[in-house]
Amino acid sequence: MRWRRPSVWPRPWMGPAVWALIAAFLVWNAVSLQVDLARVARGLGRLGTLVSRAFPPDFSRAGLLASGMLESIEIATLSTVFGVLLGIPVAVLAARNVVPLWVYGGGRSAISLGRTFHELIVAILFVKAVGFGPLAGILTLTVNSVGFFGKLLAEQIETIDRGQIEAVRATGASRGGVLVFGVLPQVLPRIIGLTIYQWDIHLRQSTIIGIVGAGGIGATLYNAFSRYDYDFAVAILIVIVALVLVGEAVSAVARKWVT
Repeated sequence: MRWRRPSVWPRPWMGPAVWALIAAFLVWNAVSLQVDLARVARGLGRLGTLVSRAFPPDFSRAGLLASGMLESIEIATLSTVFGVLLGIPVAVLAARNVVPLWVYGGGRSAISLGRTFHELIVAILFVKAVGFGPLAGILTLTVNSVGFFGKLLAEQIETIDRGQIEAVRATGASRGGVLVFGVLPQVLPRIIGLTIYQWDIHLRQSTIIGIVGAGGIGATLYNAFSRYDYDFAVAILIVIVALVLVGEAVSAVARKWVT
């Protein structure tokens, strides 16, 4: 008697019916979004024209490239510093093993709120609030840091050794003393590692949020595309790639040195 694999469907016709529904849904998506080969062919033709106008890249405005790149680095660095300074207390408030339940709920809510919206959405809000420029970028990535950094650090705090905390508490230390001498030494390497990693992420993000007016080299890229200055736009893209690669190399060396 041959063994037959049991079907996941209660009825034999259900499997083909589900696949037919999925196929119909995909076809409906393609039609409603006007995805057709004619549009793709026209787009490829225009893309070829754009590429022909974009090469060779124009590096003649080196000063503008350098200022945009420097501004992105400054945005990434300041937002990382501010994000870490805000993220550490938020992480403590979101660690279940060091705070009461009602405080824990508030800390977790703050982290969830910081992780809810994409940085471009947050950047648009801050551009409307404080105007165009790097300040909006710094505020955007700071908010982004609180959610990301706070979540990972809170999870690390929840895994620390309770014995060291109890030993510090037995000396009569206050709640602040317990945090400084019982919690912080155990998570300090993690804080340093997360800070370096966060800076690396912000370096990439700072090249993107400028597209919506939040400063950095992304703003220079957006202006170049707006003027149909494609050869200069390609030069900016090359600089962005180089900036990200250098940042990744610096981050990797720093993490290796820390560990």
